[in-house]
Amino acid sequence: MDSPHGAAVKAEGFGLKGPRGWVFRNVDLDAAPGSLIALEGPSGSGRTCLLLALTGRMKPTEGHAEIGRHRLPKKMAAVRRISALGPVPGVNDLDQALTVAEQLREGALLQRRYDGPVRALLRPRGERRASAEARIAAALAAVGLDPATLPKGPRTSVRDLERLESVRLSLALALLGGPRLLAVDDLDLKLSDAERSEAWALLRSLADRGTTVLAVCSEAPEGVTVLRTVDAGAPATAGAPTAPARPAVARDAGPKITWGRPAAPASPADADAATGPAPDNDTDGDTDGKPDRKPDGEKPATEPTAKTAKPTDTTTDEDPKGADDALAETGRA
Repeated sequence: MDSPHGAAVKAEGFGLKGPRGWVFRNVDLDAAPGSLIALEGPSGSGRTCLLLALTGRMKPTEGHAEIGRHRLPKKMAAVRRISALGPVPGVNDLDQALTVAEQLREGALLQRRYDGPVRALLRPRGERRASAEARIAAALAAVGLDPATLPKGPRTSVRDLERLESVRLSLALALLGGPRLLAVDDLDLKLSDAERSEAWALLRSLADRGTTVLAVCSEAPEGVTVLRTVDAGAPATAGAPTAPARPAVARDAGPKITWGRPAAPASPADADAATGPAPDNDTDGDTDGKPDRKPDGEKPATEPTAKTAKPTDTTTDEDPKGADDALAETGRA
């Protein structure tokens, strides 16, 4: 059952295939409105792409999902209207050149311009300003961020914020439009244990207010709905006792994620066997180990032609362009 404040999230056989293989596949999920859902897994296992697909920002290639009463992939625009992105690196990064006050005013302006009703643009300027200030104040209160406590107050530069303060500011910007589904990427990135606990408590408070929250993390706390993704070749892991979801892995053979495993580096012995012994140019019968010298003006019969082979470039364990390729392949909304 749906809720006026939160959106139910359901998925069945949900999958996304990019130009390098499956990013994620066979994702099944059933979460009630107001749930706190953790997308747990190692970096490069398709967590962010799954987050963007469930919020209507990436088009899946198999299966379906329902966000509220909107079915994916047919109703991607409708899902985008009821969902919002919190901090997602590389997608909606904060502007480091702005102050906190400027970032909030810009967010309110963009939300009113693109997400608000058209008739709201016809209201008097004073009324529009008062409405924007009220929404900003409500969002800041919901995330527990008081600009007055910052080093320079609202004029504090975004680049000078601590990691947890940046997360709070990004969440405040996402809440300006009153979303029913809120998505957060890399929640535990660069956070201490105490800060991580504080961040999860913040997301739990937002979920308790009725908003459904999706959060990508490396390790989820207890008491949340957990959907785990695993790397290619790794065994499937069971979800938490409270999780009604199965691991996001393929049931059949073949590539399961976009990013491949690196090739094993060759050992020194293998390199020697591949190149073979060095040519012996010492034919004068001495034991100095040096090649023969010819008299001045006389050239050697053959020129040495051995060259050192260049090492083959191997991919790392995570291709930084994997998500971009998937976006280009599937058609980012």
